Formats: sequence, C-alpha cells, structure tokens
Amino acid sequence: MTTPTTLDGVTRRFGAVVALDEVTLRVDPGEVVVVVGPSGCGKSTLLELVCGLIEPDAGRVSGPPAVLMPQSDLLLPWLSALDNASLALRIGGAGRDGARAQARPLFERLGLNGFEAARPYELSGGMRQRVAFARTLLSGKPVLCLDEPFGALDALTRADLQGWLAEALAAEPRAVLLVTHDVEEAAVLADRIVVFSPRPGRVVAELVVGTPRPRAATDAPVIHARIRAMEALR
Repeated sequence: MTTPTTLDGVTRRFGAVVALDEVTLRVDPGEVVVVVGPSGCGKSTLLELVCGLIEPDAGRVSGPPAVLMPQSDLLLPWLSALDNASLALRIGGAGRDGARAQARPLFERLGLNGFEAARPYELSGGMRQRVAFARTLLSGKPVLCLDEPFGALDALTRADLQGWLAEALAAEPRAVLLVTHDVEEAAVLADRIVVFSPRPGRVVAELVVGTPRPRAATDAPVIHARIRAMEALR
C-alpha cells in the first residue's frame, strides 16, 4: 500500500462549536504519527474523520481504509478472547473455525497464547487491550486509528504496553494515527509528533523524532522536552 492518508484544510463543527479548524495532515504508509494536545481539541474527531465515521464540513479527507480502536476495549462479554479478536473476520464472512485459525498465530505474537478461551472478565486490563489490538489488526485495514488506547490503565501497565505496542507495530507495520495526552507515550511510539492547539483544534507544531523504532522509554526524556518546548510556543 503506497497511498498516504491526507487531510486538506479540514474543518468540523458540531452546531456552534468548531472542533477542528482547517487541519492539514498527512500519514504515510508504515508511519506512526502521534497527535498530542489538550482535552477537547478535536483529537477523537480527527480519528473519526479518517475512519469515515463522520464527514468534514469543509476540506477533504482521503486515503486507504482505516479502522478505529477506541480507549474502551469494547470486548463482548459473552465471547472468548479469541472470538472477540476474530470478530471482524466473522463480520467479513469468515466461518468461526476459519476466523479462529487466522487469529491464533497473532495471539502468539501478541503474548496472548494460552488465553484463547478466557472471557473478558478473566483478563487483566492490559490483556484486554491486547485482544482489542488483535481485533483491530485482524480487520485487515491498512490504517490504524488508536484513540488513547492505554489511557484507562495504571501507569506501570501503560508503560509496559507502550513498549509492547512499539514492538507489535515493528512486526505488523501499518500506517498509524494515535492520539494521546501522554507526551512520553508519544516519544516512545512516534515517527512524527503533531501538536494541536486548544479548541478549535489546529496544527501548531510538528516534530520528526528522528530515531528508529522500536525505541526504549529511556530515549523519551529528550524528546519529551522538545515536545514541551513546542507546546510552549503555540
């Protein structure tokens, strides 16, 4: 897949409230772009636009199909972990056995081997997010939109899963647009970091991280400081 995801002068309103104002942004195939900014600046709206869940009021969104992974894992409590992960395959027409067969190798790569039959209530928060990520990957979409995927987790689990996600994206390359409040998360995961203004959301700065992924959390402080400097300039 060689087609980038682009937003050209995109504005989105909700009644009298302008959520995004003339946003121009590009995500190339295989690139991880992380958007940081204050609450209410339109980050989630941005992802919904890229996924085609809503339409812009002005401007244009183009690119390959995208899938949204929200902050809540949205696992179905009556399905096993494996069946939750393979749900997109079933919706796409695959039979249960075939969908499970496709999901099993990914379970191993994501550290879920042995938990295929577990129900969501039997899994930790971190494992539930891994199942949700497996479901997102198995959708087959070339663009992943991740909406604060670790925001509801405790600090230790979040730090562990940031490293895990970096390795998972190295093994399963996709174009990724991730929004977060956590600048250290951005420093660990991003190829490029985009800073949004308070509402209405506008792009006020961009930073090319410049060190290869996956990178360790120990690399984060210098990048963190650069992000904070950019935020101070907006």
